[in-house]
Amino acid sequence: MRCLLTASLVFATLAGSVYGHSQDNHTPLRRRKTLGFGPEHPHAVFKSNPYQIQTVGFTPSSPSTDPYDVARLFVTDVLGVSDADNSWKIRKDSYTDENTGVTHIYVRQVIHGLEVADGDMNINIKDGRVLSYGNSFYSGRTPAPFSSTVAPEKLRHPHTEFCGELHNHVASLVRQTADSQVVMDAPISPELAHIIDSNCAHLQLPASLTSDPSDFRPALLQFMVAATPNRELAEDIMNNYQHHINKMAISDESHFAPSDESSHVQFKVDNVPDAVNPVKARLAYIQVPNEGGDATELQLVWKFEVEMEDNWYESAVTAAAPHRIVSVVDWASDSPIPIPSPKPANYKVYAWGVNDPECGKRTLEEENFDALASPAGWHAIPYGNDPSDDMRSSGKKGFWRNTTSTWGNNVFAQENWEGQNAYKGNYRPDGGPEKVFDFKYNPRETERDGAYDEAQSYINATVTQLFYTNNLIHDFYYRYGFNEVAGNFQQYNFGRGGEENDAVIANAQDGSGYNNANFMTPPDGSNGRMRMYLWNTALPYRDGDFEAGIVIHEYSHGLSTRLTGGPANSGCLGWGESGGMGEGWGDFLATTIRANRNYSDYAMGAWAANREDGIRNFIYSTDDRINPSTYKTLDKPGYWGVHAIGEVWAEILWVVSQRLIEKHGYSDALFPPAPGLDGKVPKDHHFWRDDKELYVPRHGNTLAVQLVINGMKLQPCRPSFFDSRDAIIEADRVLTDGENVCLLWKAFAERGLGVDARVEGRTPWGGGIRTNVSP
Repeated sequence: MRCLLTASLVFATLAGSVYGHSQDNHTPLRRRKTLGFGPEHPHAVFKSNPYQIQTVGFTPSSPSTDPYDVARLFVTDVLGVSDADNSWKIRKDSYTDENTGVTHIYVRQVIHGLEVADGDMNINIKDGRVLSYGNSFYSGRTPAPFSSTVAPEKLRHPHTEFCGELHNHVASLVRQTADSQVVMDAPISPELAHIIDSNCAHLQLPASLTSDPSDFRPALLQFMVAATPNRELAEDIMNNYQHHINKMAISDESHFAPSDESSHVQFKVDNVPDAVNPVKARLAYIQVPNEGGDATELQLVWKFEVEMEDNWYESAVTAAAPHRIVSVVDWASDSPIPIPSPKPANYKVYAWGVNDPECGKRTLEEENFDALASPAGWHAIPYGNDPSDDMRSSGKKGFWRNTTSTWGNNVFAQENWEGQNAYKGNYRPDGGPEKVFDFKYNPRETERDGAYDEAQSYINATVTQLFYTNNLIHDFYYRYGFNEVAGNFQQYNFGRGGEENDAVIANAQDGSGYNNANFMTPPDGSNGRMRMYLWNTALPYRDGDFEAGIVIHEYSHGLSTRLTGGPANSGCLGWGESGGMGEGWGDFLATTIRANRNYSDYAMGAWAANREDGIRNFIYSTDDRINPSTYKTLDKPGYWGVHAIGEVWAEILWVVSQRLIEKHGYSDALFPPAPGLDGKVPKDHHFWRDDKELYVPRHGNTLAVQLVINGMKLQPCRPSFFDSRDAIIEADRVLTDGENVCLLWKAFAERGLGVDARVEGRTPWGGGIRTNVSP
């Protein structure tokens, strides 16, 4: 395809336009502004080969050795430093996976008492042996306290380089013909145009206005100028800078008796323009590329956590002027007590496995009580964990509140027609004393002017479906290892560890847009937020809440973000291949859940978008004539965005899973068997292998889900395709003693990710030249 453009319009067209799907400009996806970039870590490694691990000089310990002691010995050996020099700390979100026996240890680097925000080690330990580890610790010269190894104005600026590479890429598509016409040899994809518009169209505050390095407010305003989608507000910040500075109210949240996890001083800032809640700010170090690009420098930054209407950012901005944004990730990715046993609820819904209204009919389904995943059911929540304004309570009412609406321990589901941040007082259906959620869904075709009102008329059915799907995916992922200590989403954790008060806030028919969905994933202990939209792609409007694949895709952002790098670190899947895999896991898991024994190819979002081929470039298929995606596909124009990168990863996983099915067969039931009256999962069940000590799924599709989820726990922060591939293979070594290792290597190689696959000139945002390796 060739697009005629004048050179002067190439970049002007990218900023300020409304972009639709590249194949259907009449039904645009809503594209919220989102930032995402950061530095490359050329020294980062992930080692999963036991011979590589032994070369560091570490000797395996006795199987009975405490894994935390093994980790301490390992870290001191790798770093060559004592554990008493305060240069690192084991994070409290480290945990032992009860399903595999693997202990996942997360270590954060510390210099001069400040965390190195991207100085991470993840160490996976079992029976006294280190199975694998990732390491991105800074190893260069140490700066003086509260200073950097390079001045901000001289550092290689990841943001500038990111935008420069994007513009160079666009420029490479432009050429001048013999008759002086300017043409583009390939179209600029809507995703690429949106990335440029979101990340590269903002102003730099004058250095003269930001000269006090001890005051973080100028750095925060610089970020808000970049982050706000409101261009008038950005200009107002620039023109009325001191006014916004003076409005900010700062309070100190540091601790009188700091613990290992709170030794830094943290500030809370109110009245930050376009933030919906107070911003958190603290000093930290971050690594930036050196001049040669083969190592990193250490930069002192302010780390901000900024919750906005459409985004929840973790950003790093240089502490000294000129304030430059170095990295940004959008997270928009007790004692035992008696358990109630109320009568189960019933829901008129598209049941588990029915992807959308074209795949089956609604049926009356019973609440799925799972004594492990949801011991109190879906409608019980402790008064003390209930965020309802009138429910933080009184011991007079007992411990549990039993609800008759779509409000429970795992998810709060409601309409959000106004598209705002509030949710507690929003409308949600009530099933009455018997908890029967049987509501009509028979949308009438109307004129476009009446389509929105028609959609609102069946909101009871919509919210019921969203509540049902969210609870089932919570329980499903729980049974495959996404539990409390791994950082799952629950208000109350039943004394099992992990951080509480983070159930999913699920908004149906969100009024902030059309034709999309999103999920915000802050660290463990803060609520995940799912927003589902109407799709105006047909009359009557189609409701994304009724397409299970979209809901599962969004929830899976929470799964992969919490499992990669540990529950307390939500900054590991922000951009490039890492961010792309965050999208790909959602597509893969949603497709696996809807699949059945008779193989079919599948499209994502086909029903909601009213497009047979869905909203991706290709449908998912093992036939390379239908889906030709390979690792090298990432080099092509149009594959800069995380969704396009994710398609390739999902296709690779789809092929891998089919090869496992060919070897091990297919299970019609994806859910593991329910626990018995004693609370234990029966081992003598056909779901599990009977020749393995661990709970190993017997069939190829269930094994694929388990290996993918276990691989997320093993892989390092900011993984590449190679790291995640290796982590899945390592997961098989742990779970099956490696009986599928050869099959997995061959399956990955089918789509170019074999042993000798490589990438040259890798950039943080997914650039580089890749080499495919076929089997």
